[in-house]
Amino acid sequence: MVLPLRLIPRLAAAARLPRAPRPISCRKTLAPALAMAAAYSTGTGADRRLLFRQLFEKESSTYTYLLADVADPDKPAVLIDPVDRTVDRDLNLIKELGLKLVYAMNTHVHADHVTGTGLIKTKLPGVKSVISRASGAKADHFVDHGDKIHFGNLFLEVRATPGHTAGCVTYITGDGDGQPLPRMAFTGDTLIIRACGRTDFQGGSADLLYQSVHSQIFTLPKDTLLYPAHDYKGFTVSTVEEEVAYNARLTKDKETFKTIMDNLNLSYPKMIDVAVPANLVCGIQDPPPKI
Repeated sequence: MVLPLRLIPRLAAAARLPRAPRPISCRKTLAPALAMAAAYSTGTGADRRLLFRQLFEKESSTYTYLLADVADPDKPAVLIDPVDRTVDRDLNLIKELGLKLVYAMNTHVHADHVTGTGLIKTKLPGVKSVISRASGAKADHFVDHGDKIHFGNLFLEVRATPGHTAGCVTYITGDGDGQPLPRMAFTGDTLIIRACGRTDFQGGSADLLYQSVHSQIFTLPKDTLLYPAHDYKGFTVSTVEEEVAYNARLTKDKETFKTIMDNLNLSYPKMIDVAVPANLVCGIQDPPPKI
């Protein structure tokens, strides 16, 4: 049975409403996520707290996400899954928007690119790096399941979602007064639009990934926006309701899912021998010499 899905309005349409704390509902099937607007706003005027930008690095098809509380005088911001190749672009954008970067965060230890976290810290020494404790990587701040990362009056909830790697987490916008609606989940490689991350290295487990998605992501409100760390087909955003209905792997029962994952026959990631060692030390491959 095909589930009816709610339409996510474009930002321009939402701007015509005097107050639009949540998307307009529509009882018909969504257009593909490719057509959805990547910009996001929690309202207009004084109600507009969250600034959100979705950025792309083409070599590794990686998405980096910038979130900031622009109603706070300091405009504190977080950057999720930065890439070393695009650090200058990201920092220039942050400067142009008048934001103060507080945290550079990773959803997991990436195998297909070097994180930009270490490079960011050399350019903005006050920024703190964040990664899950279970990742085994170095960082300024380690997070566990249930922790909250605050930036201004907004926060991200941490949910452990292992399976792609043993240390994967999903960052989810807060639940409560003053937090953005609909909620947003940054799923890393745990959930990719209409698919999921591979489970054949770095402590991966198809059994754990299936359990993580169904218990920690698919239990979120149906209109929760899902933003992955990668996309290879041009999609930008999905929803819980969409993935529950249409994800080609995760809609199957667990045993069928495990069989699918065991037979993907994917090639060895070309960057893994460089990326993983670098990312375990926060992305700094050659630290500056001590004087």
